[in-house]
Amino acid sequence: MTSRVAILRTKPDTVLADTARLLDLADARGALRAGATTILKDNISWHFPYPAANTTPWQLEGTILALRQAGFADLVCVQNDTVVTSPRKGERLNGYLGVLAAHNVPVRYNCDPNDLKWVLYEPRGKMLALPKIFPHGIRIPEFFAGTNIVHLPTVKCHIYTTTTGAMKNAFGGLLATRRHYTHTWIHETLVDLLVIQKEIHAGLFAVMDGTTVGDGPGPRTMRPVRKDVMLASADQVAIDAVAAKLMGFDPLSIRYLALAHERGLGVADPRAIELVGQPEIGNEDWEFSVGDNLASRVGDLIWFGPLKRLQKLFFHTPLVYLFVAGSYLYHDYLWYPTFGARAVRRFVAGSPWGALFARYLAAGALTTPTAGA
Repeated sequence: MTSRVAILRTKPDTVLADTARLLDLADARGALRAGATTILKDNISWHFPYPAANTTPWQLEGTILALRQAGFADLVCVQNDTVVTSPRKGERLNGYLGVLAAHNVPVRYNCDPNDLKWVLYEPRGKMLALPKIFPHGIRIPEFFAGTNIVHLPTVKCHIYTTTTGAMKNAFGGLLATRRHYTHTWIHETLVDLLVIQKEIHAGLFAVMDGTTVGDGPGPRTMRPVRKDVMLASADQVAIDAVAAKLMGFDPLSIRYLALAHERGLGVADPRAIELVGQPEIGNEDWEFSVGDNLASRVGDLIWFGPLKRLQKLFFHTPLVYLFVAGSYLYHDYLWYPTFGARAVRRFVAGSPWGALFARYLAAGALTTPTAGA
């Protein structure tokens, strides 16, 4: 079995056109069902703007324009929260509101019970982890059934899964806020979620932003690196495998990719992935490494280390709020003011992508800029 991943070098003044070309090269029309509602599932790893952490506004706008051009008129953006991130703050601070308003794309929130209803779902495929994590039943947003979904991840490392991308992007959409229970079995959970996606969605696709990528302890406290790359694929496993290889990792050594490959859910072996567009980019090795931060060191002890046996005490009782507060205070009130805000200022002042980001923010909630203008 082979899979196709489209990859292109891009720049701010061509990124919207390049995104349309990506979708064509990766055959979005063939992957998505005509006439079905298409969910745009952006990625807000942090409500604060930070290079490589979140879907970029040009990634979102380019995908909207390309999908509409391909005949997919019924688009809706679906947002989720986490225990430490706010979707409404994230969509505002990352420049999405102007894009969505300009292109008349509504937003629905799976964290708002008045907006999206959660229903029990019995997967047909074999589950590796979710039934033991949610013994009273797996719930999914009822709205997702029968829709296309287009994931909008970025290229970055992750402290618990080595890399994160299209497969991990389903995490927020398909699991409610108690999804932190899954961390010990995070690789198996991502595979389970891909099984469910293939059962409930009419079509799957991913557009991945690698214009600025994240090296180090992602998905938030990273070292931004400019790479000017974008990828697209109908195979969620293959696009993550290509991104992993670019970052310098062996895709088949990453458990969630190896498991998905073994189960026939996609292709993680680079030798069986057809690169189209500018395939020579696939030979690059960015030599990334994940590392740790303060939050991940604590997490490692609880999710995978000697405190693992106490997880129910820590996370299924009110004690969980201590860990939530600790993570929130560390990331938002210690790391971001000390390091993150400075990195954002450097990004806006010194990178053409930062300058484009600033123009999207300046455009406000009513209009969007022309890329490169």
